[in-house]
Amino acid sequence: MNIIELILLSVSLAMDCFSVSVASGCSGCGIRWKLFLKMAFFFGLFQALMPVIGWAAAYGFADLIIDFDHWVAFAMLGFLGVKMIIEGLKDDESKQFDATRLSVMLSLSVATSIDALAVGISFAFTGYNSLQSLLQPVAAIGLASFVLSLAGSIVGSCARRLLKFRMEIVGGIVLIGIGSKILLEHLGVI
Repeated sequence: MNIIELILLSVSLAMDCFSVSVASGCSGCGIRWKLFLKMAFFFGLFQALMPVIGWAAAYGFADLIIDFDHWVAFAMLGFLGVKMIIEGLKDDESKQFDATRLSVMLSLSVATSIDALAVGISFAFTGYNSLQSLLQPVAAIGLASFVLSLAGSIVGSCARRLLKFRMEIVGGIVLIGIGSKILLEHLGVI
């Protein structure tokens, strides 16, 4: 894989992280660097680990993963999206959706990295024969996901302040849209 292909692959995989980070940034209040860096770290980490897991799994049970990975991503993002919409419809005192919770961050990280798992499976069949050969693509994927996630959180936070309406609803719709897109792509509809 040449450098251009690696950059395109890394940015493509990071776009879901960017979108989810925008949605999460919209549901918060102001720029919170600690939270944004934590989320970016988890997104980058999972995006970097999933290709390794997919690569390792390709030798044993690749067919099993490919059959349902899109359903897992759809269910997780759909569930979190519906939860965000419900919270967006509540008045401020009764809201419970919290993108800062570790369980929510981990769920979002796994859901957005399912495609990276599939990429890792493809690595096993395209000449990546050792963990050492995976270092460059895995580092590029993780870095792109970290940077775009951080940028997305900032964009979402700024959009919330500028637009002055319940961005949780928009964020929930975005999460459901991303999950639906993943599902429809894997089903061959789009």
